[in-house]
Amino acid sequence: MTGLPERARSRVRGATLVDVEHPLEPFWRGVIAYRLLTLLTVAGVTVYHLGSGYERPAAAVGVLLVMAAWTAVTSWGYLGGLPGAPDRRGRLALADLAVCVAIMATTPWVVRVDHLDAGGPGMGSIWTSGAVLACAVAYRVRGGTAAALVISAALVLSKERFGVLELGDIQLLVLAGLTVGFASHVLERTASRLRRLAAEQAAAAERERLTRSIHDGVLQVLAHVRRRGAEIGGAATELGVLAGEQETAVRALLSGSGTTDAHGRRDLAAALRILASERVTVAAPGRPVEFPAAVVDEVEGAVRAALANVALHAGPAARAWVLVEELPGAVEVSVRDDGPGIPEGRLAEAEAEGRLGVSRSIRGRVEEIGGTLTLDTGPDVGTEWVIRLHRGDT
Repeated sequence: MTGLPERARSRVRGATLVDVEHPLEPFWRGVIAYRLLTLLTVAGVTVYHLGSGYERPAAAVGVLLVMAAWTAVTSWGYLGGLPGAPDRRGRLALADLAVCVAIMATTPWVVRVDHLDAGGPGMGSIWTSGAVLACAVAYRVRGGTAAALVISAALVLSKERFGVLELGDIQLLVLAGLTVGFASHVLERTASRLRRLAAEQAAAAERERLTRSIHDGVLQVLAHVRRRGAEIGGAATELGVLAGEQETAVRALLSGSGTTDAHGRRDLAAALRILASERVTVAAPGRPVEFPAAVVDEVEGAVRAALANVALHAGPAARAWVLVEELPGAVEVSVRDDGPGIPEGRLAEAEAEGRLGVSRSIRGRVEEIGGTLTLDTGPDVGTEWVIRLHRGDT
């Protein structure tokens, strides 16, 4: 199945993949079937009343032929057209609506007044409601309702009357637009959840496979280095601490904190929790703090760079705290240490000397994702970096 092209996979019968990746395909095929059946109905009615119901019988036959040709065009288009082609069925549904209105507009010119007075249908009749269904599938409730109102207006204007018969037709059109539109919305939302669940299950299976492989190698080596470093003491102690930090980080990654969901989003809080160690304390909300994966990657990189500066400049005994805080419309990530602080003018001096570590690793990352960065530092007060991310509609 995975070797099939996307278009071919959408037509595989009896597979869950059809419902998840292309949930509205049965609705589009239903629109096609409805359009074909209503065309046959209208053709039968037209032939039956051809001698008495039409002012211009030849024009009625001509309009019927146009309807047949347009049915063929929409049937091909609603099937999806050529394999691999862009999905333009929404635009086709709007064009279908316009064609239906044009066909209904021929009613005063083609159909006899006494035929309409007797309750006879106008041009297009029930066939035109196919455009309402198509718009409902393409644009959900709003599209179905709007299309129903357009066809209803065209019905009243073309027949130049508004009675019980027309009111009943309008009610059916609106009901069809609302029902099919709502059903399409629910089905698409359900399929989206299924896709997300399938992606999470695949990621969990991959993590399980990696966990078995890494546990027998990398994790055991890191755990051994951590223990031996503590036993030997001296300079080896620092190596043991670093090995322990990396062991914690790898275990956190394997637990799923780095997983990107089906919508390309990651949990920022979970991504930063893996940075916790004996010298680094991380506090974050218990619920997910989701951002696009690229944003989380850059924030994580900036925080790692800030923590690396703590280890490099504040000494091995310095401690650091990472805090993730949710604010109205924003999220703040602060990295604070208890070191001696950055002397005034030191960062500018480093940039002048061509050493752009802070600018590129921290400030550059934050600016790249549209965030803001502030620095609070001074002698004997430590250093605090604050990254502010605007949530908006993310």
